[in-house]
Amino acid sequence: MSDAIADVLQPGWAVQPLDHNPLNAATGGIWRVRRNATTAILKILWPGGTVSGRADWATSDDPGHWNYWRREGLAYRTGLCAAAFAAGGIRPPRLLDSVDRYDGSIALWLEDVDGTPGTELTIAQFGDLARRLGTAHASWLAATGQAGWPGQPAPVAWLTVDWLSRDWLRDYTLSRPVADPVAWDHPLAAQVWPAPLRATLREIWERRHRVLAEVDLLPVTLCHHDVWPMNLVVDDAGPVLFDWTFVGPGAIGEDPANLILDTFFDGLVPIDGLPDVRAAVCDGYARGLAGALEPDDVHRAIRLSAAAKYFWLAPFMLNRIAAADRLPGVGYDARDDLAILEGRRPVLELLTDWYRTDHPR
Repeated sequence: MSDAIADVLQPGWAVQPLDHNPLNAATGGIWRVRRNATTAILKILWPGGTVSGRADWATSDDPGHWNYWRREGLAYRTGLCAAAFAAGGIRPPRLLDSVDRYDGSIALWLEDVDGTPGTELTIAQFGDLARRLGTAHASWLAATGQAGWPGQPAPVAWLTVDWLSRDWLRDYTLSRPVADPVAWDHPLAAQVWPAPLRATLREIWERRHRVLAEVDLLPVTLCHHDVWPMNLVVDDAGPVLFDWTFVGPGAIGEDPANLILDTFFDGLVPIDGLPDVRAAVCDGYARGLAGALEPDDVHRAIRLSAAAKYFWLAPFMLNRIAAADRLPGVGYDARDDLAILEGRRPVLELLTDWYRTDHPR
C-alpha cells in the first residue's frame, strides 16, 4: 500500500489506510501517517481516469466539471475552503503541505483532527452544525445582494473563480447511471416499499428536470455539496469539514438537505435518530439564516433540494437489484439488498413526504 506513496514518505513513518469512496477517481487514496511523534493525513488527488469501470465517477480536466480533480487542492492552496464557512465557525483541516508529484498527482498533507466523528454526533451537535451552516450561507447571501430574497445577485470574487463547480447539483445528478426501464415493481422492492412510496419516487424521477428547475429559482450561496458524517469531525473549536472536491455555487438548502438524508442512507447511523436529526438540522439552519430569509422559505429550500439531490437514488437502486451484471457498490453500505431497501425506506419516505408538501396531487 505504501509503495504507491513512497516518494512522499520517510523511513520509519507508519501508514494506515482510511476509508473513502473508492470509485471516485479523483482520490488516489487517503492515509493516516505517523511522522515520528505526530500524525497527519495524506490525501492523493489523482489526475484522471475511472475506477472499476464506473464512468459516473470519472474525473475531468474541465475546471467547472462537477468532479474536477484539481479543485480540492486549489481550494486549500488559495485559502478558499478556510474562508468558505468561516462566518459560521466551520473550518477545514489545516493544510500542512501540498506536493506536486512526479506522476502528475498532488499529495495533500492535512491536519489529523482529534474530535468526535460525524457518525457519533449528538442531536445538539447536528443542530449547532446546521446553525453554523446557515450563518455561513447567510454571509454569502449578503455578499451577493440576496439577503431578503428575492434579490439580484451582485458580482463577487468567488463567482468568477473558474475552478469552482459550475452547476454541481444538475451535473452530478443527471450523470448517475439510471437506465430505462426502471424496475419499479421488482418483487424485492414491492416486498419492502409500499406502492404509494414507489409511485411517488417514480414521479420525482420522471419530473427530475422540473425539480431541478425549481431549485434554480432559489437563492444561491457557496456550497460544500458533500456535507455528511464521513466528512465531519467536531473538536473543541467546533466543526471541521473535510473533502472540498465539489465546492462551488449552489442553492440555499442543498447542504443541510444532504446532511439530513445522507446521514442515514448507508446505515452508518441508527435510523431511529432520523426525526430528531431532521428537526435539529432544519431548525438550526433556519436560525442561522434568520434575518436573511424567512423560515418558511428556508424549509421549502431544504425540501426542494432534497428531491433534486436524490431523485436518481431509488431508480438506481432498483436497476442495480434487477441487473444480472451489477455495477460495483461504493463500499460504505455493507448490507444486503433487502436490508438496504428496508434501511433506506424511512429516509425515502421523508423525501417523498417533503416532495408532496410542495407538489400535492
